[in-house]
Amino acid sequence: MLIHAVLGFSVLETLVLAALLLAWADRVAGARLLAAFLTGISMWMVGNELPNWIGPETEPVAMRLLATAPFTSALFFHFCTVFCRVDLGRWGVAAAYALGGGASVVSILLVPAHLVHHRDIGWIAVADEVGVVASMAWVILGIGGVWVLLHALLRARRLGDGQKFRQIAAVTASCLWGLLCLAGYGIAVLDWPIYPFPLLGLPFYSLILVYGILRYGVFVANAWARRALVWALLLALGLVVVALTPLLPLESRWLGGLAVAASVLALNGPVRRVAERLVYPGAEVSAADLAAWRRTLGSAETPQALGEQAAALLSARTGTQVEVHIGDAPPASSSTPQLVCGREGDGWAVSLQGWDAAPPGPRHVAELFGTVVAEAAERVEQAQQFAARERERQLQARLAELGALAATVAHDIRNPLNIISMAVAAAPGDTRREVAEQVARIAHLTHDLLDFAKPWTLAPSTIDLAAQVRNAAMRLPDVSFGPGLDQPLWLRADPRRVDQALTNLFENARTATAPGSDATAPAAAHTPTHSHVHIDAETTSTAVLLHVCDAGPGVPAEIRDRLFEPFASRSPGGTGLGLAIVARTMAAHGGTVALTERAPWSTCFTLRFPRTPAP
Repeated sequence: MLIHAVLGFSVLETLVLAALLLAWADRVAGARLLAAFLTGISMWMVGNELPNWIGPETEPVAMRLLATAPFTSALFFHFCTVFCRVDLGRWGVAAAYALGGGASVVSILLVPAHLVHHRDIGWIAVADEVGVVASMAWVILGIGGVWVLLHALLRARRLGDGQKFRQIAAVTASCLWGLLCLAGYGIAVLDWPIYPFPLLGLPFYSLILVYGILRYGVFVANAWARRALVWALLLALGLVVVALTPLLPLESRWLGGLAVAASVLALNGPVRRVAERLVYPGAEVSAADLAAWRRTLGSAETPQALGEQAAALLSARTGTQVEVHIGDAPPASSSTPQLVCGREGDGWAVSLQGWDAAPPGPRHVAELFGTVVAEAAERVEQAQQFAARERERQLQARLAELGALAATVAHDIRNPLNIISMAVAAAPGDTRREVAEQVARIAHLTHDLLDFAKPWTLAPSTIDLAAQVRNAAMRLPDVSFGPGLDQPLWLRADPRRVDQALTNLFENARTATAPGSDATAPAAAHTPTHSHVHIDAETTSTAVLLHVCDAGPGVPAEIRDRLFEPFASRSPGGTGLGLAIVARTMAAHGGTVALTERAPWSTCFTLRFPRTPAP
């Protein structure tokens, strides 16, 4: 009969949902209690159906299974207090278990019911005096659990806790649905002349109960939950079609099976869409949405711009502030939901952090959105790599042209310089010194130009950066060292090129702080010494940072953006190639140089070397 098939499916479904709750027990308060309650419900349904499945000779076993109903109600009451965070104290919970457990023990010892045969559902248990008393126990506990739910529902609404309100409302609705389904047994026991159709809805009781809880607390884009719901709905529709097959004009098992199969296939698409909306409420994402996201994110040229655009789109779609991080780790202390997109292996992967309290709909939207962000991050990375290769190609072309020009200039300028030097040999001393300084300046420029333009080949070895810094800084008259240089800083680098970069930086700092350069030393309250140049270092998990700071007049605003380009100098007598050589040296080592802010110093250059394990 249809009712027995439905109840058999309900038993299996309830046990599966109980196992699901146990698997997610760390996500939901009272999940283990709810799983035990569902197991008790399954035992109660088995007690009702065992005589119909096997025969009336199973009456003793069936009656004892039915006798566990009061204890199952005690589990429900305890779950409601834990789930709603209502503290009744140890004695309050103990009293509930004493009432439910005592009633169950009495019912097991004194059989609470007897079997009668009903025309529509076969054998059914009718309570006697003991069963009525036991029923009062589980009714009291059930009413107590519903009262706890209603009290917590009003409190959640008063506090504006929308997620908790929806969870408790779903559990309360499942209780009302369960009472409606149990009315079918009332129709059978009272022998009313109508079919006990409410029992057909019993499989949805446990489904509504568990779904109402997990929907807002556990379903993190759970594809298995969606598939299970699809199959449950299709099976229910199949049972309905089976029940309607007697209305067909022809009696045929083949025809009935064909009708069921055709109905399930025809309804497969709509049922899947319904399941999608039930498991992921508010998560409908169309092809137009995906195309619009791709089009908007396609304009981003940098990871930072991509993160900002993605955060704006996702925040507008979910209705809550969301942070999007591309390629970097998010702050650990942030309480804002975050979408983190980082490179994993050969591609980009997306993870969600801080979304545990979000409904599954927005989480599902965020996961779908994350696939579009990963595609955009891959595109931005490829575009940046192409741009870097193009810049390198153009740089090499310019260097080749500059090298040819520098070689010609250097060759053609040496003879005039020698003639000028000899021509002033008989001039006054001041004139000779002035000419010598200018000749030396031109020679220095020629040397730097040749060095910058010619091809480089690094000869890397393991060096101690701290020791090399101290040796190179010996020429500085007024320098202080930070604590970061007190221990060795091992690197894999070309010592000659590193020394050249350090010399250029130190020379710039010395020139900037020389008398007459309008330098103003930092206040003594902010720095441990009165030195004009300060050098310090720090290490991270991936890099060694060297800071070279001075108290000179600072870098003019008009050259900050092109400070590391050739012929951009902050010193009136500089060649403009020193910092360009530093930038090229750092790039050749896989590092960078940047103008940074480190109070109280007016100027600070930070060299970033890749971290090398100590030898």
